[in-house]
Formats: sequence, C-alpha cells, structure tokens
Amino acid sequence: QLQLVESGGGLVQAGGSLRLSCIASGSIARVTAVAWYRQALGEQRELVAIIASPSVTHYADSVKGRFTISRDNPKNTVYLQMNSLKPEDTAVYYCYARIQNWFGKDNDYWGQGTQVTVSS
Repeated sequence: QLQLVESGGGLVQAGGSLRLSCIASGSIARVTAVAWYRQALGEQRELVAIIASPSVTHYADSVKGRFTISRDNPKNTVYLQMNSLKPEDTAVYYCYARIQNWFGKDNDYWGQGTQVTVSS
C-alpha cells in the first residue's frame, strides 16, 4: 500500500518558520491533488492548503500570506512552508494526496500527522 511519510514538525517560537515535507512511497502513476490539513486539540480537522490538478491552489483564510504549499512531482514530495507562525497554528498537520495508480485506480491517502507547536 502506498504510504505518505511526513517530517518537519516540531516546536518553534512565535514568528518563526517551519517547513513540512511529505514523501509518497509506492506505485504512483499520477497525483491529482495534494493538500495539507491540520487538527488542533478539540477542533475539527481543517483544510490548510491544497493543490488540485493541474495547479489550482487554495489556502485557508487563516494562513493566507504566511503558508505556501508546493510540490515536487518527480520526487513525489509535497511541502508546506510555514512562516510567521502563531500559537494558533499549533496542531497536528496531515498531508493528503489523491493518487492514481498504473491501473487507473484513484485512491486517497493520508499521512500519520506531524505535531507543530508554536510557543508564545
């Protein structure tokens, strides 16, 4: 089964930056969408940023101007550059991808999540 492996989370001071990475391993023919979600304690999981094929990008209002989603398809990697971090950004961040395999089957995949904690 295809897996998404996240890295880059951790503890950072308010105003600082982090870059999250998510690498997909397995059989991939085409990636039709990549995204980052986050879930804070006691909150619903929310969409942070998404790139849908071909290259339509959307951001949550709360992160516009601060976060940037990008992808490197040959490396099967998606990034989330997070700048000007705020304590409100503290959450578990999950990468997501909709991936088509070589048999034409589309499937949705989620990473296990990486904790981002922003101190005051």
